[in-house]
Amino acid sequence: MIDMNQPSVRIHDVRALGGPAAGQLVYTPEPYKVLNADIGLVFGLTFDDGVENGVPTGIPDLYAGATSLFGLHIVTPDEDEDGRPERQRKGKAGATFMDGQWGKNLAGFPGSIYRIDGVTGQATLFATVDTNSGPGLADVVFDKAHRQFYASDLDTGMIHRISADGAVLDSFDHGVNGRPVRGFAPVSDDGSVLDIAGPSFDAEDPETWAWTADERRVFGVAAHGGRLWYAVGAKAQIWSVGINRDGTFAADARWELDVAADKELPVTDIVFDNHGFMYLAQRGETQNRYDYTRFADTGDGEVIRYWRENPDDPATESVWVPVPQEYAVGFPEANRQTDGGIDLQYGYDSNGFLDQSVCVDTIVKTGDDLRNNPALEAQLLPGGPFNVHGVQLTRLDLVKPANVPPFGSWFVDNDGLFEDPDFKGHVGDVEVWRPCEGRAGWYEPYYPPTIPPVASPCVELTDLAYYCTPGGLEADLYLNDKTGYGFDSLKATPGTAGTSVSPLMQTVPPGSPYTLGVTGHYPGETVDINMCFYKDSDAKKGGSFPCCVVTMPLPTPDVSCEP
Repeated sequence: MIDMNQPSVRIHDVRALGGPAAGQLVYTPEPYKVLNADIGLVFGLTFDDGVENGVPTGIPDLYAGATSLFGLHIVTPDEDEDGRPERQRKGKAGATFMDGQWGKNLAGFPGSIYRIDGVTGQATLFATVDTNSGPGLADVVFDKAHRQFYASDLDTGMIHRISADGAVLDSFDHGVNGRPVRGFAPVSDDGSVLDIAGPSFDAEDPETWAWTADERRVFGVAAHGGRLWYAVGAKAQIWSVGINRDGTFAADARWELDVAADKELPVTDIVFDNHGFMYLAQRGETQNRYDYTRFADTGDGEVIRYWRENPDDPATESVWVPVPQEYAVGFPEANRQTDGGIDLQYGYDSNGFLDQSVCVDTIVKTGDDLRNNPALEAQLLPGGPFNVHGVQLTRLDLVKPANVPPFGSWFVDNDGLFEDPDFKGHVGDVEVWRPCEGRAGWYEPYYPPTIPPVASPCVELTDLAYYCTPGGLEADLYLNDKTGYGFDSLKATPGTAGTSVSPLMQTVPPGSPYTLGVTGHYPGETVDINMCFYKDSDAKKGGSFPCCVVTMPLPTPDVSCEP
């Protein structure tokens, strides 16, 4: 049985690692624990911004989404009079979920999200997607810019938008509204519901759990740069959709890349750093061994990072580099022990103490059996036990082939039990509270307080957002063709001395923003951009063609993109 008193979430404090010894286990103070009895089995984690009634408190609350990524566990009423219900593997009349599946104490539900108070550690029911029949949620993320949440739904494939007070506002359907952008046929949810009382249900076979079709199944989500980024399917693709200024979904879904990994596995977590690098974590195939030893396979999943091509290579379809960098996770051969959770942390100094002057310098990765490699036993023994199921902390610059094997990392065990190395998939997501207060630079999309007016009879600027990338500042410009002619392309040149813009020419799908890199300016300076707004089909015909010419003033953020 799932122990109601077993912690579902542990909150560790890893501020000081205690020394620079390579590859060592780090022992942390006794963590806060939140029990299965209260919140059930959860995967996706996210912090809010630590703001109460408009006042920053510096203490965030943690949110956790109920899931089937740790299996679906069912019982029928007690038959042998031992005082306990009878566990079942196959669906059976009268079957119910185990009390610890969704959180009996708080009347949890498959689509529930729980709030864990940052001061008291007390859990409360925050929101519920009441259309979820049993597969639960995959990931949960907080959108700081709009103070709202998003949750990916394994039952329907929807991404739900949830207000700061827990109301489900609306949803985005990738299968219907995303896939056609790429020329794929739309795939609607088939409407199937989980039936744990039916004979077709098998607790050890996820194919019977009523997950939505793989083509529309969304796992990891992240809010960055005025867009919601999300991962689709086992053969993972990364997509994004715009977030309007009022927080609603824009009608501009776009494919970003097909994940270049050795195995076709879902990407269950996505994070961005302050330079626009995108970090992805795969999770192994979902399992549910009857003896509770394995909830997901490990040994094949990768933790990788992408960055935008600079300049964009027209020979590649994506604006992202085709081959990502990979991080070594764990000491077992291949170094791919990830459990599918990642986040970013401040830097650490040479003595192992947290350095909050460096906002982003460490990647934190969840994994299983992280310090177990018989061939390295003599080197690993001084650093602590081998059977570590928890997290690994690594400097961001230590990508493969560096740090193989990962002696340049620290390790934290999830529960201090150092259990059987055959345990797989017992750890899920990880979340780091990293407000970066007082740091130079900025780490969320920047929206100017007002949209500058444009003196033009044919084009207007309807929205503007900035974000940082590895190449510097980029601006997303949403332009409206006031003439109705069908302008879809832009040629841009700098109008302010000393500045540069790129690319010089671009064509975008309807509703999508024009993205311009802006360099050579002073933070806070208004940069003039000379623009020719035209129709791509006209330009391809050759000769002269209509072009809306305008000089557009862009007020840039008053802080730089430097770390």
